[in-house]
Amino acid sequence: MDVYAQAEALLEQAAGARSVEATNANARSSRSHCVFTLHLHGHNTETGVDTHGIINLIDLAGSERLSKSGATGGRLKETQAINKSLSCLGDVIYSLANREAHVPYRNSKLTYLLQPCLGGDGKTLMFVNVAPTQESAQETLCSLRFAAKVNACEKKAGKDAAPAAKRASTRLNRTESLK
Repeated sequence: MDVYAQAEALLEQAAGARSVEATNANARSSRSHCVFTLHLHGHNTETGVDTHGIINLIDLAGSERLSKSGATGGRLKETQAINKSLSCLGDVIYSLANREAHVPYRNSKLTYLLQPCLGGDGKTLMFVNVAPTQESAQETLCSLRFAAKVNACEKKAGKDAAPAAKRASTRLNRTESLK
């Protein structure tokens, strides 16, 4: 099987496992985040150099105001968990943007999993989906502010950055342990 077919099959499997439900705020509300990690390995036959890289494609479930969503029971717990993980991600972004000595990566599974690409020598590109309606203006503004914080972060490898192969192995182990 070629790698493209494998990647497509994995994405279809992930989409099928993703929890989506209706709330008062959204007819198709994602009830979980989706993280797709692609490990890339290359070998230059002329130079004998091996290269490794990782691409994380992340679809974050959007935050919802509890008063707007009307969530109760299990949906309420999901909404609270989603909002907590997004808040933790915001805390990490804030700490990175302000170059704080301590970055709270361990406050959520999401930020712990993404630690190498958020604080290392990774690059981040963020797309924000916003609603063009007046009643969604406040949520849109919050989303755009969050994206601006992400954009303001300067990430660079520190003096103590691990070699790329060790970082890739560590990421793979973290991914496996969170399954």
